[in-house]
Amino acid sequence: MRVERYGCCLNGHELILRNPEEEDAAMLLEGLKIMCGETRNLLKEPDEIRFTLEEEQNFIQSMNHSRRNLMLLGMYNGEYVGNCSLMGMAPMRQQHRGTLGIALYQKYTGMGIGTIMLKQLLSHGREMGLEQVELEVVAENKRAIALYQKMGFQIYGEFPNNMKYQDGSCANAYWMMKRL
Repeated sequence: MRVERYGCCLNGHELILRNPEEEDAAMLLEGLKIMCGETRNLLKEPDEIRFTLEEEQNFIQSMNHSRRNLMLLGMYNGEYVGNCSLMGMAPMRQQHRGTLGIALYQKYTGMGIGTIMLKQLLSHGREMGLEQVELEVVAENKRAIALYQKMGFQIYGEFPNNMKYQDGSCANAYWMMKRL
């Protein structure tokens, strides 16, 4: 889904949220590998990011042409800092639901970027036909949980051993949801 570019001043600097373009594909792939290596809170290990440039370009194109999916890049002072997405579910009986995700470079967490990303995604949820937005969050990720709760999400369940890391340890996750 294409949306109008959003800009604001954050901590005295310009933050832009915009749709990705095909020429952003290499930056997105490299960024995802780095972000997945910086934190245990994202779903994948860095070496699992195996999309080709062409596959990522096709993904960007499909996101931008979908009326049920939205992806936004965060650019802080012109530098890529992360992205967020809201994806509508496909089965007819679940089309009122959408899933949300945010990934930021660790040096940009705690600055308010995630809050602005979340507000922008939720503001477009209704025009995507969504009635509720859901997410999974690692139970140890207290800052993200506090952000989601501040934005009206509630915890509705816990997934024990939701993720198993390469060192053999596991992490629980919460299922959170917000009605739009």
